[in-house]
Amino acid sequence: MKQRMTGFLLLFCLLMSGCGQRTGPYYWSQDITGLRELLHSPAQETTAPAEEQPPQEITQIRAVWIPVMQYAEWMTGKTETEFRDQVRAAFRACAALGLNCVFLHVRAYGDAYYDSDLFPHGSYLTGSYDPLAIMAAEAHQAGLEAHAWINPLRLKTPENMAQIPDTYLLRQWYDDPEKNGTYMKPSGSNLWLDPAYPEVRQLIADGAAEILAHYEVDGIHIDDYFYPTQDPAFDAAAFAESGAADLAQWRRDNCNALVKELYDTAKSYGKCFSISPQGDPETNYEQLYADVALWSREPGYCDWIIPQLYYGFENEHCPFQEMLAQWTEAAQSAKLVIGLAPYKIGQEDSWAGTGRTEWQTHGDVLSREAALALEKTDGISLYAYASLFSPSAQTAPAVSEERQRIGALLQ
Repeated sequence: MKQRMTGFLLLFCLLMSGCGQRTGPYYWSQDITGLRELLHSPAQETTAPAEEQPPQEITQIRAVWIPVMQYAEWMTGKTETEFRDQVRAAFRACAALGLNCVFLHVRAYGDAYYDSDLFPHGSYLTGSYDPLAIMAAEAHQAGLEAHAWINPLRLKTPENMAQIPDTYLLRQWYDDPEKNGTYMKPSGSNLWLDPAYPEVRQLIADGAAEILAHYEVDGIHIDDYFYPTQDPAFDAAAFAESGAADLAQWRRDNCNALVKELYDTAKSYGKCFSISPQGDPETNYEQLYADVALWSREPGYCDWIIPQLYYGFENEHCPFQEMLAQWTEAAQSAKLVIGLAPYKIGQEDSWAGTGRTEWQTHGDVLSREAALALEKTDGISLYAYASLFSPSAQTAPAVSEERQRIGALLQ
């Protein structure tokens, strides 16, 4: 059932600032080295949740992403109680490490891991419970902020789209020969919404408003999925109709309009809006048509900018310290939070050129990056939960050592 706020609480939330006002981490007494036991032991008092921790203002963001792939384990074939138990154990482990925020993937492919009138349920959800209501409540009980993470433009495959009920606007657009090919278009194996159209941007903003109106989340979050292609054929008709002369700038203007609408929607509910673009500003600007410099510099686009600096210090193309310096200089209006990559611990970094073996030969790359980011910026965010708390057997020893070093930094 949707979690609807009372009139008094809604008025209160509208008057509050949206970012960093929820809670700080509750530091559980569990030893960091015992996190695995905590994660795999049954949660207690499933019908009587622990008392929510007292609110504190977040002064530095220490976040982790919970991507949609995690739901295959947490949701598929699971009862509501089993799902809640796993979420509770996971969020207690996050709080024990010293984290204070979770980004919850609630729309990845034009779907919903919450009760929605606008989007169909995601495929990993096989039960009749409301995942977002449970995750938001459990996050707050663990002393964590909970931000709803959406991919605004990416949809399912055409085959999947043809299977969703025609009560949803996306299916109606799919069936409409005037909308299928304009509002939504194929790129790769998926369909994508085109942000050039006001009706598309309105649906995305309405989707964010639906979440904020019905759930006690602390913000809306998007990542780096903007334009899926540089091919001029993707939106040639819309570009021609626009009368614009510069395709690249026109696409950037469309992304700017979308981001601005999402920001304004979040602010209308007194909530935070954050963006996690790719780590290379040039790639964002030239290939994805995301003007991250503008969003970081000028008020009115985002509260937090969280570039994915998934690079090692020895990365031949984008060395970590150089990219950190670029973003530190660029972020003037938005808070700067650095996205880091525990998924690379112990792995070959095939895109790093001469630095491809750095994560294998140096076990402390992540913790050194975290230390620098915590010193110079407004925080860090880790991708992703499973990489840090339930790694593969091959990388588990190295991850365990890094997790202890990260925990020491965050405590």
